[in-house]
Amino acid sequence: MHLFRTELVVPPADMSINHHSPILAIGSCFVSHIGSRLLNLKFPITINPFGIVFNPASVVSTLERLSTGTPFTADELFQHHQLWHSPNHHGQFSHPDLNTSLFRINQAFIQGHQALQQSTRLIITLGTAQVFIRRDSGQIVANCHKLPGHLFERRRMSVPDIVEHLSRVFIQLKNQQPELQIILTVSPVRYLREGFSENQRSKASLLLATEALCDNFSFVHYFPAYELFMDDLRDYRFCEPDMIHPNTTAIEYIWQAFMGAFIDDNSRTIIQRIAKINSALNHKALHPESDAHQHFIRQWLHQVAE
Repeated sequence: MHLFRTELVVPPADMSINHHSPILAIGSCFVSHIGSRLLNLKFPITINPFGIVFNPASVVSTLERLSTGTPFTADELFQHHQLWHSPNHHGQFSHPDLNTSLFRINQAFIQGHQALQQSTRLIITLGTAQVFIRRDSGQIVANCHKLPGHLFERRRMSVPDIVEHLSRVFIQLKNQQPELQIILTVSPVRYLREGFSENQRSKASLLLATEALCDNFSFVHYFPAYELFMDDLRDYRFCEPDMIHPNTTAIEYIWQAFMGAFIDDNSRTIIQRIAKINSALNHKALHPESDAHQHFIRQWLHQVAE
């Protein structure tokens, strides 16, 4: 019988993640999918303390700012369309009230700073090599917040530029945390507003840069999320209705490959037990006051305690 797909087998990495590995995850929306699964399975992980970050320069500025421990101030925010925004943050932190926005930003910042100091594992997902630069200040922004396009210059970071930016912060972080291991991925989500050809060039730049970084640093590892979605699954039935984002089936497939490559044997055993407990916690009882349900609760509380 003919094979109907080309399967990508991801070999086990030469480092691992377990339930004793503090993790910081930063990058595009794809890192949120993997990170949320790790969080749900009780790994000690902090996900995107600045919100979703798409480009390598903003990933670097996020890590550098977290490393300094310097909180944000009101003069770093701006008002647009009756909301206060930070050019370094996703729109989830925007708010009509300046103090509320600033409080949310710094609350997440404190958690991210502590996570960066403690983490021995850093997961980074790069989404695009395209950056938007404020013409008035030269600042590369993480989010344009629907400001007029004429305020920005758009350009694609070159491969050497991406490698230089990330290398600088990787060396700094490794000096601060000798146990640090970094996992790099490229998001399979296409940025079609850039155009089909430009999206491909952007992804190619990211892929070449991640290859160079893995060659340059023994503590940097690549996970082929992009290839799993684009070359292994390679079918629109694994997309959301927008035909761009991976659907639940695709994310589960990629998660299984990630788990096989990076999660150690002991934690995989624990994951199976936690998954059963999570399923039990989602059980909706028809008669919660019954003796049978109370016994059910005691049974699972014992599993949780173990």
